[in-house]
Amino acid sequence: MQTILLVEDDRQLANHLMQFLSGEDFQVTHACGQQDALRAFSAQSFDCILLDLSLSDGNGFAVCAAVRAVSDTPVIFLTASADEACTVAGFEVGADDYIGKPFRPRELVARIKHAVRKHSRSSSVIQCGKIAIDPAKGTVTKNGEELFLSALEYRLLLIFLTNKNQLLSRDRLADELWSVSSEYVSDNTLNVYIKRLREKIEDDPQNPQILKTVRGLGYRAVDL
Repeated sequence: MQTILLVEDDRQLANHLMQFLSGEDFQVTHACGQQDALRAFSAQSFDCILLDLSLSDGNGFAVCAAVRAVSDTPVIFLTASADEACTVAGFEVGADDYIGKPFRPRELVARIKHAVRKHSRSSSVIQCGKIAIDPAKGTVTKNGEELFLSALEYRLLLIFLTNKNQLLSRDRLADELWSVSSEYVSDNTLNVYIKRLREKIEDDPQNPQILKTVRGLGYRAVDL
């Protein structure tokens, strides 16, 4: 049974959608706002996220950006704001689809299934020696044991492992982290994250074998 996180602050609409989707063999978790959605997402893996744009304590753009920082779980916006600017903004923060209200329930189910199928075809575990990232689940394992990384530690490791054996400059790493966190990443901050990441993935953080420093140039993830 596929799992869905429904983020919708209109409780009447949410109840109708939950009832309908449950009848279509989906398991639905409801979050009524931005903070509820982020808590639910951090506690459980979902096959798809249905996301309203206007929320009582924030907006769907912020939720989508937070999800995209750590996962490629399909995100479908459901919103009455169907103007071009909102649609473009939704896709720019990483949405997979955008459906205006009111919508046809059967079409919604078809789009959910399409997004999940597309995601399952494109998802694959990224391996680097003893370390593996499963982007679909947003998990990292070492020797099969799950590691617990912060959102930025996960993003940093994902950058390294999707560019294995390539030299990555400090400026590029800082820029990529800044783009997902919306906060300036200084040299000292980057040093801290590199150090924390090595402490979690390396057998001997003082003698790293995976994240190698290329003196004066940057770093390289070595596929052992």
